[in-house]
Amino acid sequence: MAFEVSLWSPAEVGADVGAFVDYWQALADGPDSGGPGRVSEDQETQNFWLDLMSRVLGVRNATQECRFEQRTAGNGLIDVRIPAASVLVEQKAGGVDLDRPEPRQGSLVTPFEQAKRYVDALPNREKPDWIIVSNFLTFRVHDLNKEHPEKGVLEFGLADLRQKPHLLDFLLDASLARETLEQEVSIKAGELIGELHAALSRQYLDPDSVEESHALNVLCVRLVFCLYAEDAGLFGKDTFLGYLSGFEAGQMRPALLDLFKVLDTPPEARDPYLSDTLKAFPYVNGGLFAGEFQIPQFTAELKTLLVERTARDTDWSRISPTIFGGIFESTLNPETRRSGGMHYTDPVNIHKVIDPLFLDGLKAELEAILNDTTLTPRQKTNRLTAFQDKLASQRYLETSSTDWIQIGGTYAVAA
Repeated sequence: MAFEVSLWSPAEVGADVGAFVDYWQALADGPDSGGPGRVSEDQETQNFWLDLMSRVLGVRNATQECRFEQRTAGNGLIDVRIPAASVLVEQKAGGVDLDRPEPRQGSLVTPFEQAKRYVDALPNREKPDWIIVSNFLTFRVHDLNKEHPEKGVLEFGLADLRQKPHLLDFLLDASLARETLEQEVSIKAGELIGELHAALSRQYLDPDSVEESHALNVLCVRLVFCLYAEDAGLFGKDTFLGYLSGFEAGQMRPALLDLFKVLDTPPEARDPYLSDTLKAFPYVNGGLFAGEFQIPQFTAELKTLLVERTARDTDWSRISPTIFGGIFESTLNPETRRSGGMHYTDPVNIHKVIDPLFLDGLKAELEAILNDTTLTPRQKTNRLTAFQDKLASQRYLETSSTDWIQIGGTYAVAA
């Protein structure tokens, strides 16, 4: 990158970020903003992004790095482009609903869809890796290298920058972007499962009993597996989401019981009259779905939490097991819940230890297999399968092995 960055002390950074947040928060809420939460897109976009780049990120040549109101081949108008950061910004007025479609060129589109149109109209050499949608008070970061960039979005508020200015560090170093996004999305996913756990608990007759407490935890573990499996490609595209979406809240309990039974049954042993929807699910060996247990009735709110917020709106393929696992474990651990704790070990510190010990070598071995152009598809599959067997036969640290197997070996073999 060509950015010239000021070398500030932590105190200086904190003071400048605080001043930035205070100024724009006051402008958004003040009488000159056109009403609460209203800052003019046309009048303030340039000031806002130049201020952010210089005061929050310390970029000295911000006016040279940001391009405003660039025309596309389709006659669209890109609010902000930051080529060095591979970012396109769709800026809306303060307080505008970022989910609300607006008429653009004869059709209704959301701000993200509008920005995606602009990206599609750019030459390949100018296409960004990231779209940021903002209304001054809220930022949403979309990763265009994902199959579904509308999912797994990193969302944070202007006020969040006081405590987490690093959320925008990827504008300076693109290598930090997916790391930051993974961490934030993983934490939010863990919180969603905690919310789901609490909502399900309220549906059980005696959630504190040994039997129903165990049933609740098993249900959460099975649901998390299905969420991962769908977005990681182990299930068919939107198979789990589509299946659950077809039921009313009162039908969710038998629907899940039927699904778990199918997942525990090899294809040759399944009911020959099974519906096509259930036939599409693979057999999951290992006993995760073996045995029956109590599943409570669902409310409409509980179904929305599971199907819409937890399944549809979250990209589980980019969840970090290291981060999510700690939060998830605390959700299922009654002692942790009672103490009000949801804690996880910083994956950066974990990887400082495990990467040079063995993880770097394993990554290099996998990359060599994936990039070997002399292998036939069958040979590559055999090599990947052997590599997966190697991973399965070795034991290092539980969290690191899980992290590596999910991100590398299992996904590569599944692909």
